[in-house]
Amino acid sequence: MNDDIVEVRAVDQATLDGLQAWGWVSYILHLLVAIGAVIPGAQISVLVLVVALVIDLVKRSDARGTWHESHFSWRLRSVIWAGVLYVVTFPFFLLGLFLFNPAWVLISIWFLYRIVRGMIAMNKYEPLPQ
Repeated sequence: MNDDIVEVRAVDQATLDGLQAWGWVSYILHLLVAIGAVIPGAQISVLVLVVALVIDLVKRSDARGTWHESHFSWRLRSVIWAGVLYVVTFPFFLLGLFLFNPAWVLISIWFLYRIVRGMIAMNKYEPLPQ
């Protein structure tokens, strides 16, 4: 049995278009947060990230069985992993006396990469790996 097979459900075009629109809104909000994390002093409010997460959590069930589902899961996993990595590397932040944490720079660049990669895939109407 092949575990890579994803069950696809029949969805009307209006639903797919709506998922596409919500996906872009979420990607743009995540992108703002990611850019703010990479550029020193340009941090965006955590509220922007919370709004993006709420969109992803609420709309993910609507996307179940479509190629959009992978994008909602991708964004959620990206935020969860970045959050875990920030927490785990917090002691390095303390050692740098709150000035610079190279681990956080790398995590922020990784998060930005994940968001841009997802946006490129969405623009091509392609799912992302699970």
